[in-house]
Amino acid sequence: MTIKVGDRVPDGTLAEFIETATDTCAVGPNSFQVADLAKGKKIALFAVPGAFTPTCSAKHLPGYLQLHDELKAKGVDEIWCIAVNDPFVMGAWGRDQGANGRVRMLADGSANWTRDMGLELDLNARGMGIRSQRYSAVLDDGVVTHLNIEEGGQFQVSDAQTLLDQVS
Repeated sequence: MTIKVGDRVPDGTLAEFIETATDTCAVGPNSFQVADLAKGKKIALFAVPGAFTPTCSAKHLPGYLQLHDELKAKGVDEIWCIAVNDPFVMGAWGRDQGANGRVRMLADGSANWTRDMGLELDLNARGMGIRSQRYSAVLDDGVVTHLNIEEGGQFQVSDAQTLLDQVS
């Protein structure tokens, strides 16, 4: 079943490649519980079929980087980019795109959270395995307040400007 507006996102584990060690995070891949990450925060999230893919790299992620300050000004605490890739790939993509510190590059390596959301995309016939559908959402304390799911192969409703217009 696909998640919908008004639903609480499922808890699950996402991984992030941490560039600089802190008291709570070592350098390298660190695992986080979605419920803990989202608790008490307004999150703008978008999911892509894969890191370093054409639309994702040329349009989707760059749009959120460009509108970072405007999203924050509207009360967004964090921006998440989620893909069914490993945290090393997500970390490299974030470095390549200059996302560090502005967009959290979260890996759902085995697509478990994506499946729990009901937003998986089967690209086995194209040799790419199970991926995520392209979508965007606003979470308020872990509850979906806006959800924009793209039709197959499209990039029309999950862009940063659409989400910015929806955030209140």
